[in-house]
Amino acid sequence: MQTPEKRLIGILEQEGIDYILGLPCDRMKGLFSVLAGLKGFIPLTREEEGVGISAGIALGGARPAIFLQSSGIGNMINALLSLTGFYRLSLPLFISHRGIYREAIAAQLPMGKALKGILKAAGIGYSTIGKQEDLEKIHRGLPRIFRKEITHAFLLSPRVWEGCKEPSPHFPSKRPVHPGPLNPVRKRPYYRRFRILEIIKDQLNGKIVISNLGVPSKELYHLCHQDSNFYMLGSMGMATPIGLGVSLTTDREVIVIDGDGSLLMNPGTLATIAHLSPPNLTILAIDNGSYGSTGDQPTHAGSVTDLSLVARGFGIGNVVKVSARGEIRAALSSRKKGPRFIHIIALPGNEPVPNIPISHEEIKKSFQRALLSV
Repeated sequence: MQTPEKRLIGILEQEGIDYILGLPCDRMKGLFSVLAGLKGFIPLTREEEGVGISAGIALGGARPAIFLQSSGIGNMINALLSLTGFYRLSLPLFISHRGIYREAIAAQLPMGKALKGILKAAGIGYSTIGKQEDLEKIHRGLPRIFRKEITHAFLLSPRVWEGCKEPSPHFPSKRPVHPGPLNPVRKRPYYRRFRILEIIKDQLNGKIVISNLGVPSKELYHLCHQDSNFYMLGSMGMATPIGLGVSLTTDREVIVIDGDGSLLMNPGTLATIAHLSPPNLTILAIDNGSYGSTGDQPTHAGSVTDLSLVARGFGIGNVVKVSARGEIRAALSSRKKGPRFIHIIALPGNEPVPNIPISHEEIKKSFQRALLSV
């Protein structure tokens, strides 16, 4: 007789799930011991990061699914609404519903009790998987999620896994030793972001480009509009996760135009990038030391945080810091194996360009056509 873990994974395979993303839960130890051995498994550092990566995977025409525990919904609700829901990107959520059945940890109770109400208020449908026999609901529900392009949650009671043999814990025999980061390299800023985009616009031509939300997207549209640009209109901190997700679905070069404020909001994605090591991904971190779209309030990158060292510390090996015109173009032209993190030191300030005159639906459709056309 199949274990519920194997039955669930079999359902996911039958329904064509390409990538499974997740953060573990104590009640799903057995399931995660199996998931960890799957080719398409992506371990996450934060639930919100998974929403961005899944969005990129969906834009690339593949099928993602996220496994998490109920407490993680609080970390991802904005991204689920302003990214996944806003652009109508299919996403099944498999939530270990803590705090409702034989719960020994009191801190799990508040979110466990509130979960259904939160999902209902957010307009996210859910199915209750209360026992092993209910796994068939997943088989019936998954096709609708991808047909309707919606987010839907499967609430997995801990009761589903009762009677399953606990997996033997596995730990590496020796922790790998990573070389320490290089000393900070100081660079004088010469240009504002608009001028930097102007310098590299010909190098972006024909590439898959994910642009940070707000003014960066408006500046990019003004300088270098193409169907292969994905302009973010919300969900701060999601540009790099989206780019990572897209890079997993294509062999084409994927370039993310991100900023220091956005990267500081979700830095754990850099660790996930280092872990997965997609060779076709480049992060352009345009660091002007400010939250440019909200009035140039200072970020910590402008005073104490060196994003080059952050990227190296998370394990990305191909990191450069640049600021002058020739350095910027040379870094982007480099054929060194990715993933690449190009840290561009910039001056604060925005170009007074108009809003992007196309809807989010058309941004999505044209981007997908361009991405899938080759």
